[in-house]
Amino acid sequence: MRLPEPELERRAGTTPEIFAAGGGAAVVRRAVVIGNGCAGAENQCLGLLRALGLADRLTLYIQHPRFRLDRFDLVVTPRHDYYALTARGQQEVPHLLRRWITPLEPPGPNVVLTTGALHQADSAALRFAAIDWHAELAPLPKPLVVVNIGGPTRNCKYDVDLGKQLVSSLHNVLKTCGSVRISFSRRTPQKMSDLILKELSTHPKIYIWDGKDPNPHLGHLAWADAFIITADSVSMLSEATSTGKPVYVIGTEHCKWKFSDFYNRLYEHGAVRPFTGLEDMSDCWSYPPLNDALDVAARVRDVLAQRGWMVG
Repeated sequence: MRLPEPELERRAGTTPEIFAAGGGAAVVRRAVVIGNGCAGAENQCLGLLRALGLADRLTLYIQHPRFRLDRFDLVVTPRHDYYALTARGQQEVPHLLRRWITPLEPPGPNVVLTTGALHQADSAALRFAAIDWHAELAPLPKPLVVVNIGGPTRNCKYDVDLGKQLVSSLHNVLKTCGSVRISFSRRTPQKMSDLILKELSTHPKIYIWDGKDPNPHLGHLAWADAFIITADSVSMLSEATSTGKPVYVIGTEHCKWKFSDFYNRLYEHGAVRPFTGLEDMSDCWSYPPLNDALDVAARVRDVLAQRGWMVG
C-alpha cells in the first residue's frame, strides 16, 4: 500500500483520510494496521502506534502481505528475522528451506532492525498497571519472581520434560524467593500446565493465575523483582527486558536458528541469564532497558518529517 504525497493531494483539492491540515505540514491523524491475525505479530504494530500516540486511532485489516520490501518507505522487523542470511545461518538453515524464509535479501536503507519484538508495555502503561495492581501485588513478600510459560514452536521444540526441569529448578530457588507468580500463555500445552499445577499449586509461596480476567500480565511487569521465562517467547522476553530487571531464561538448548540468535543478542546486552536452579533470586542486577518501540517511533517521525508530514 502506497500513500499519496500530501502536496499532490493538496493540489488536487482533496485531503487523504489519514491526514489533517496542520499549518504548513500534513498531520497523520490515523493509522492502518495490516495484520495476519496473530496476536503476537499485531501487538508489535500496536506497540509502535502507542509510541507514536496513535493507539486509539487505528483501523485493523487482516492480511498477510508478501510484497517486496523496497515498495515500502519504512519496514520494521527484528534483527533475528535476517538470521538465515548470516554466515552461521547459511550453514545451519537447510538450502531447501531458504526460499520459504523471508526476507530473501539483506536489509536495505528503508529497513529498521530491532533487537526484539515491539510491544505496548511502555513506562506509562506500567505506571498505570502499578497503580491498578498495587493492592494485590505490593503487599507480597519480596523478591517477587514472575514465571511466564509459553509453548513449543517449530524453532524451539520441547515437551513436558522442560516443565519437569522448571519445577525442579523452582523448588531449588524457592528459599530465596519471597513470592512467586506463574502465568501460562495460549500456547502452553495442557500436559505442561497440568504438571505445573500438580507440583506447585499448593506451595504457600506460589500463586498460579487461572487464565481468567483480569489478566495480571502488566501488573507482573510493573511489580516483579525478577522474571523466569521460557525461551520460546520473543514477545514475553522483549517485554520483560524493557524493564531493566533480571530476566532468567529456561529452555534455550531447545531453540535453533533465529530464536537462538535472539537469545544470544539479549545475553550479549546483559539482559538475560540462563535459569539453572542455582540462583539466589534476591540478587539484583540490571542493564540498559530495551526501548525498541521508542527508537523506532523516532525513526518514523524522521521519515515523515522528510516528506513534510508529522504525527498529531
